[in-house]
Amino acid sequence: MQHFYPFIVLCILLIILPGPDTAIATKNTLTVGKTGGLKTLFGTCCALLIHTTAAVIGLSALIVKSAMLFSILKYVGAVYLGYLGFKTLWSLRKKEASDVLETASILEEGQMNCFRQGFLTNLLNPKVAVFFLTFLPQFVDHGQEPLLPFLIMGLTYTLLTLIWFIPYIYLINQISAFMKRPSTEKAVQGLTGIALLGFGIKLAFEKAH
Repeated sequence: MQHFYPFIVLCILLIILPGPDTAIATKNTLTVGKTGGLKTLFGTCCALLIHTTAAVIGLSALIVKSAMLFSILKYVGAVYLGYLGFKTLWSLRKKEASDVLETASILEEGQMNCFRQGFLTNLLNPKVAVFFLTFLPQFVDHGQEPLLPFLIMGLTYTLLTLIWFIPYIYLINQISAFMKRPSTEKAVQGLTGIALLGFGIKLAFEKAH
C-alpha cells in the first residue's frame, strides 16, 4: 500500500464534509441527547464495516457495475432519506408541551431508532460503495493483492469517523441547552429536515460513474 498518509488526510476532509451522516447525527443528538448521537454514530460505523467487507469480497464492484443494483440501492436510499426529512419536518407541526412521562417515552423510543437510522442512512447510500471502489484502489500498489489494503483502509476510515464524530456529538450535546430553545430548535430541525430531503433528492439523481 502506498501514500497512506495522504489517504488519511483525504479521509479526514471527506468525513468532516457535511453529508447525510452528519445531518442524522446532529438531529438525533439534539432531539434525543448524547446517547442518541452515539448510537447513531455506531450505526454509521457498522454500515461502514459492511461496506468495507463488501469492497474486500467484491460486492461493491458488482453494485457499481450493475446499473440495476445501483439504481435499486440508490432509490431505496433516497426514499429513506426523504422519509427521515419529511418525518423531521412533520414533527415540528406536532410538537407541543408534554408531561414528563410522555417526554421520557419519546426519548426511549428515539434512542431505539437512532442506531437504525445511522445504520440505514449510510448502508443505503450507494455513493459510499462507489467511494470504496474508486478511491481506495488509488492507494494500492500496482500488482498488489487488494484484499488486505482494502481492509486496512476501510478500518482506518471507520476509525477516523469515530474520532471525528465523538467530539462533534459531545460538542453538540454541550451546546444543546442553547440549541433546544424553542425558536432555535425549530430552526435547526427545519434546516435538518430540508437537508435530509435535499440529500435524498440529490442521491436519486446520482449516477454510478
